Amino acid sequence: MAAIKVPPLGESIVEATISRWLKKEGDSVVPGDTLVELETDKITVEVPAMSAGVLTKRAHAEGDVVKVDELLAEIDESGKTAAAPTTAAPTATAPAPAAPAPAAPAQPARETPSVVRASPAAERVAAEQGIDLSQVQGTGRGGVVSKPDVIEAAANAPAAPQAAPQAAPQAGPPAAPLPPSRFPLPATDRETREKMTTRRKRIAEHLLESQHATAHLTTFNEIDMSTVIAVRERLKERVEKEHGVRLSFMPFFTKAACMALKAYPTVNAQIDGDSIIYKHYVNMGIAVASDAGLVVPNVKDADRKGMLEVSRDIAAIAKRARDGKLTMDDLSGGTFTITNGGVFGSLISTPIINYPQVGILGLHKTQDRPVAVNGKVEIRPMMYIALSYDHRIIDGQQAVLFLVRVKELMEDPASMLVD
Repeated sequence: MAAIKVPPLGESIVEATISRWLKKEGDSVVPGDTLVELETDKITVEVPAMSAGVLTKRAHAEGDVVKVDELLAEIDESGKTAAAPTTAAPTATAPAPAAPAPAAPAQPARETPSVVRASPAAERVAAEQGIDLSQVQGTGRGGVVSKPDVIEAAANAPAAPQAAPQAAPQAGPPAAPLPPSRFPLPATDRETREKMTTRRKRIAEHLLESQHATAHLTTFNEIDMSTVIAVRERLKERVEKEHGVRLSFMPFFTKAACMALKAYPTVNAQIDGDSIIYKHYVNMGIAVASDAGLVVPNVKDADRKGMLEVSRDIAAIAKRARDGKLTMDDLSGGTFTITNGGVFGSLISTPIINYPQVGILGLHKTQDRPVAVNGKVEIRPMMYIALSYDHRIIDGQQAVLFLVRVKELMEDPASMLVD
């Protein structure tokens, strides 16, 4: 009997919620089949079967909270041969009801789903987009169809979305809803109640924990982006052509933040009881908005990497976040975080610390504003930046000087070459 347990979920994550069972008790499984889907505040974890056999026990129901190393299910490895008769039995009884002709086509329809192996996320997207999973080439482990595979298939098959709009006008019943629309809508039609996803609940709990567990304070400064904009404009085409990297502003801020953290190491520290842990490395967390919610993957040892390598790493983790392919290693070990609300148009905000870190740098929209330059008023592209910090170990002076250092480096990017 093989025991399936809750796998390690990553740094500081000790429990998850069972969001969906993919196999029922009595189902036959092969190595790689996804048995159950677990949700944490960061990622969805698919737990696979490690051996062939029959799923004899599901130890928990959907919605249950389980801890790392807790029993999830049991697989009878000796039952893999016994699984064949159980599937054959329905086939034998199906012809009995004097309707052999209908029973024959029904069998291939049942066999198709067993041939196509897809992740739960892929199945959901396929159902929403009307994609036939048997026509999708799987790129996951063992040929499993992943969510990005389905998204790519949907993008390359425009005919499928067109079929849905055509089917709606052809149906007669849609005309019926028109008369009710002339009357006031019932209250139930004006509001929708939707249960929070496990991930959204965990994010909410994490953010509340951050504000309750830290002495939260935010300080601000502003950056004249003129010089770094000019540098980027001058280099971006050559960098993309020669190195295949699209040069954004985030690598500049990452490099500036790393250098500022070296000057003010307390901002890169962590509290553990009555001790302070100073990190002599920077795993830079980059907040990314994905379909499943906010995630913060990190660039490992960002302080030891050049601008181009940081650019590649940021692009790679952002793509994995959008595609739903982040690993726990991507999400573990961060020491400091940068979040950019400016991409959505935010002019100023007070970001919440990514606990148990003690500092987070918030970037905002670059906007032309009149500023005084050498006694004259000029229009310059300005950006407000914010540092939220844990006042328990970071004094206001250190926080302000950290932001000033980031400002100096961004306004004179050439100085980042001197470390």
